[in-house]
Amino acid sequence: MRCSWSLPFRIAWFGCGSSIVGQHGRAIAESPDLYADRPEARTSGISACHGGRMVNPRTALTGRAPRADETSADRLVDGLHLLRFTGALYCRAELSEPWGIEFPALEGYMTLPVVLSGRCILEIGGDVHVLEAGSATLITRGVPYRLSSTADAAATPLFDIPADVLGDTYEHMVFGGGGAPTQVAYAAMQVDAPLTARLIAELPDVIHVDAWDDGEAGAFGAVLRLLAREAESFEPGGEAVMTRLADVLVVQVLRHWLRRADMTTGWLAALRDPQIGRAIGRMHAQPGEPWSLVTLARAANLSRSAFAERFTTLVGMPPMRYLTDWRLEHAAWQLGRTEEPIAAISAGVGYTSEAAFSRAFKRHHGETPGAVRRGGRAPATAYTA
Repeated sequence: MRCSWSLPFRIAWFGCGSSIVGQHGRAIAESPDLYADRPEARTSGISACHGGRMVNPRTALTGRAPRADETSADRLVDGLHLLRFTGALYCRAELSEPWGIEFPALEGYMTLPVVLSGRCILEIGGDVHVLEAGSATLITRGVPYRLSSTADAAATPLFDIPADVLGDTYEHMVFGGGGAPTQVAYAAMQVDAPLTARLIAELPDVIHVDAWDDGEAGAFGAVLRLLAREAESFEPGGEAVMTRLADVLVVQVLRHWLRRADMTTGWLAALRDPQIGRAIGRMHAQPGEPWSLVTLARAANLSRSAFAERFTTLVGMPPMRYLTDWRLEHAAWQLGRTEEPIAAISAGVGYTSEAAFSRAFKRHHGETPGAVRRGGRAPATAYTA
């Protein structure tokens, strides 16, 4: 439960390669991208590597890219496949009354405290929640909060609590006054890629799920039991199991919210719309295509006027503005995560002139493509819900 960013270094995963990043965010060592020598890895930072996932071997062997009609509304039904994270911290904490922990703001991170046994109090944004064993709370925007054994317990800043570092992203904490025990697993995951940021912008600040409020035939409870079992021992591979189970829990918490969310407008509602979602999928999959309002409306099987009206109502902006924004966000992600030449990135998102691309990029992001490339990371994406 103690973030390792207070240590001399942390591990942040970018694409399929990795960097050792110093306290002030400066990379001090890098490992080569596993797919850097493959043509498909050089041409698309997203198609070749999705946050560490390997290329589909059928695509790698045949060289066949997905067809545009394969990016359908069915594949975009809830947007969860868009989730990408570049860094993570996982911790298991053994806490005993009285205890209290103040978590700082972690901009750009989603955090997930999970109560495995006992109970605790969560205070966030003026709200107070009682968390029982078998509950998980997803805090989507890295805002500060407080966990404690009781509402009046004194709290210690997170970074002031010692913890045993068991791996690059895995820690163990024992903290408290020796009274009634509570066991908590904690994960912090950094949001990556423009579509992930857009998805997060549509979510509430806090999503809470109880194991007994499980609409997936006990799947949530089953993952919690596995997580609790791993937290009780230090078996080989424990870090790998804990981290993957925490990732699964994030998706399950988001599923829980999506099943109950009343989405009539917004980006997720647009993705779930069979016709508008199909057009958005084409834009995402093929940003370099010479799309026009006519061709996008044709992809959605709507007239031009009906398409423009429905798209704007759902998404909150006209289709061609959305396309421009997506192209520039995707370009920024590639500049910060790949070594693709700026001219190639410009052409890949539909600009025939690198100068025109640079002007549009600076208007949108406030800095030039070259500055983003030199900085080594994409600029922050400022989506609003």
